[in-house]
Amino acid sequence: MKKIGFIDYYLDEWHAQQYPDWIRQASGGEMEVAYAYGKIDAANGKRNADWCREKGIHLLDSIEEVVAKSDYLVVLSPDNPEQHEELAALPLQSGKPTYVDKTFAPDRAAARRMFASAEQHGTPLYSSSALRFAAEYVGADRQGIERISSIGPGKYENYSIHQIEPIVSLMGSEAQKVMYIGTENSPALLIEFSGGRQAEVRHMANSPFSLSIGYESDAFVALKAESDFFSAFIQNMVHFFRTAKPTVDPKETIAIITLIEYGAKAALTPFRWVELP
Repeated sequence: MKKIGFIDYYLDEWHAQQYPDWIRQASGGEMEVAYAYGKIDAANGKRNADWCREKGIHLLDSIEEVVAKSDYLVVLSPDNPEQHEELAALPLQSGKPTYVDKTFAPDRAAARRMFASAEQHGTPLYSSSALRFAAEYVGADRQGIERISSIGPGKYENYSIHQIEPIVSLMGSEAQKVMYIGTENSPALLIEFSGGRQAEVRHMANSPFSLSIGYESDAFVALKAESDFFSAFIQNMVHFFRTAKPTVDPKETIAIITLIEYGAKAALTPFRWVELP
């Protein structure tokens, strides 16, 4: 059985809680989360030692130990991307397939450094929002997309990726500029891609994730992410571990992080275009 190591800021969080069972099921029992490391204990949750004891996972004292003992690595900390570069430093030097949870990095510079380290050390690496794998979005026609309007829940800081990731997967990585068009209670971005194509991202309280796609032909489709996208995502992760072949182009991940970073900067000067690097 292949062993997976978790590396997290703190282990008592939703992704770490769900992934072990999902991975075991998706792999048909071929893979298990066997080892874990947490940098700190959760401020308002279980201690790492208690969490591991309840999950039947070996808590190790260092990232080095997790890397050494594991076949595959998962860097978690889904709500603290500022921790990812530090937590992933040794995994990215290991040569072992490594998944880094959303949001991949706090900014474009960190994202580029992480991919550069992985490339230098021959480490297969990818990251993604689970929404990329929603069956409704995967099945959408990508040819001739002219405009997309996206709506979803949550705060911009940790939920914008769930709207921006599907948009980039559909429209490509050639985003050129971004404008903040939202309000305090409903953050929103207008993104311009190459060829004058545009996408809008808007956060609307507890609204379900959905996309409206307009084509050059004037055709139109409205898609609601109702499929089990988490199951599809875990299946993709398991495939990545088996093949050591990342399924998301690093150019797309860097473009996504760039949009999140510069979208936040654009919020300081609403209704003005901010050029992307």
